[in-house]
Amino acid sequence: MALLLGVDTGGTYTDAVLIKDEAHVIASAKALTTRSDLALGIGEAVRAVLAQADVQPSEIAMASLSTTLATNALVEGQGGRVGLVYIGFNARDLETHGLADALRGDPVLVLSGGHCHAGVEVAPLDLPALQAWLNEVSGVSGFAVAAQFATRNPDHENRAAALISRITGRPVSCSHHLSARLNGPKRALTAVLNARLIGMTYRLIGRAEDVLAEIGIDAPLMVVRGDGALMSAVQAQARPIETILSGPAASIVGARWLTGADEAMVSDIGGTTTDIAVLRQGRPAIDPNGARVGPYRTMVEAVAMRTFGLGGDSEVHFVSDGLEGGVTLGPRRLLPVSLIAMDDPDTVHDALDAQLRSAVPSEHDGRFVRAIPDIESGGLGERDLALLDRIGRAVHPIGSILKTRLEGQALQRLVARGLVQIAGVTPSDASHVLGGLESWDRKAAEKALRLFGCRRTGAGEILARDAVEMAHMIVKRLTHQTTVALLETAFTEEHKNFGLPPADLANHVLTQRGLSGHRGLVALHAGLAVKVIGLGASASSYYPAVGARLNTSMILPEHADVANAIGAVVGMVTFRKSGTVTAPTEGKYRVHLESGPEDFGDSEAAMARLEDILRSEAEEQARSAGAADIRTTCSRDIRRAEIEARDLFIEAVLTVETSGRPRVATGET
Repeated sequence: MALLLGVDTGGTYTDAVLIKDEAHVIASAKALTTRSDLALGIGEAVRAVLAQADVQPSEIAMASLSTTLATNALVEGQGGRVGLVYIGFNARDLETHGLADALRGDPVLVLSGGHCHAGVEVAPLDLPALQAWLNEVSGVSGFAVAAQFATRNPDHENRAAALISRITGRPVSCSHHLSARLNGPKRALTAVLNARLIGMTYRLIGRAEDVLAEIGIDAPLMVVRGDGALMSAVQAQARPIETILSGPAASIVGARWLTGADEAMVSDIGGTTTDIAVLRQGRPAIDPNGARVGPYRTMVEAVAMRTFGLGGDSEVHFVSDGLEGGVTLGPRRLLPVSLIAMDDPDTVHDALDAQLRSAVPSEHDGRFVRAIPDIESGGLGERDLALLDRIGRAVHPIGSILKTRLEGQALQRLVARGLVQIAGVTPSDASHVLGGLESWDRKAAEKALRLFGCRRTGAGEILARDAVEMAHMIVKRLTHQTTVALLETAFTEEHKNFGLPPADLANHVLTQRGLSGHRGLVALHAGLAVKVIGLGASASSYYPAVGARLNTSMILPEHADVANAIGAVVGMVTFRKSGTVTAPTEGKYRVHLESGPEDFGDSEAAMARLEDILRSEAEEQARSAGAADIRTTCSRDIRRAEIEARDLFIEAVLTVETSGRPRVATGET
């Protein structure tokens, strides 16, 4: 009997499941995700699932982790401070693909160097300038290096990375290690995001291994990649960017395993995001353009999935436009008031009571702040540091912490760095008021929703008469935004020209009237033509109304609340390696390798050499991840052109894929 442990760390809950013989879920458990030390929540969930199944830790053959940590960090703009070394590009190239926005003012060095498309050096690498810059930079947790045409010749990236490592000792992300494709600014963006995530991912995986060892689980730890495949913990620590959409990808694998569905949409609601993908012939598609998370389009291979900043813990915003007013949700995640009241009930209730008694409402009513301990705070300005010190380790009403408007900006910077958390009204609070959830402090949720409902609309009326009316308004809005997200995804997948962008189509008045079955002189009907699989801890609370609104069947499978953890252990170890053969001159075929270009006089010999290298690298990665019974395939995309009646070789892109189940899961030794 093989016992496999799956763990998923979400924004709100950490889930654990035990699967026997890769066929049966024998136990599942949840614990609150502990942002200050994610391993605490992991340990609590794992201990609970072992106790529930009456299983000894030594019986676990494999543990696997899926996590929304990287996804949520990018959606919420969090992560460590990084330095970018940008080789062979112009400073204006920083504006391409949102690279400057992703840097958020972090230090950048535009350095001379780089290669041409054929892999030939166009300018020498200025290492003395790099060394001088490194001696000045401080408060940086990691570095990203991107050089012009590094996928054709990575020499300058490798030499720069070696110098950075020697001088700073900090981790370095080279762009050519993360993607074999061209487009330097986009590769640089991917490297920057990888560098930003390394610190937090390294801590998470390291602490996860520590807590499993403390419990007595002596089994290899796997991590889910963004394409749903498994990789080793060591590989994930080096390339955390590949774990973006890890949790959502695991949910798709879990949804397929739970339902056996071949054609369906999968919608997974977590605390921070709603992640939507489409199953076709039982498989999720890989996004050919690279994973998109929040505002960023990366070059990471991942499940073709749309991620929306909409979850059970999404921030509720007051909309004052028009006479009636209303609310909208997200994209930022807040701690629910009902949850933070569990940590410090006296502070929270005293503040809420005082705010309810006040004749003059404040913009900060019902909102609280607390610091996340033990997070590196290097690079903060004087004002930000002073505010962080004032917050300390306690829970505070925000109104008592902020003294000036400028400190409000400082608070947002601390949130962006992941140093503090804000608590406020969320759909989870609304669910506590309505009785759908009972885990946390319902009284605190009621008070916070009463405060929120006291806001005045454009007509001068209060937004809601009581907490229940306010809660219904929030849940109705969540239903609407989820419906729009599913429609937008469906329109995107249609690949047809409807004359409007998918988001506009989803929100169009005719679409919305069609969902309501408008009948007048014109009859309108709209909905989804496929079933929806609803996943997530709160899916059973929110999604029946979503299915009804979309005029389709909503499947809520057993164990839907832990589908991510299930997907974490039933996936395959899969690695893909790509490389390029070019023809710089007629009769010369150049293979672009990590060690530099190699030339051949025959195209087939060049492609055979590249395939051997890619096959060796991919199989070694699969073996390092613990795969058994490895299967390898190779595809060739060869571009030719007919010039003056001659068939000329232009370029070939080879992709090798290796896959296999983890050795311990199959029982092999």
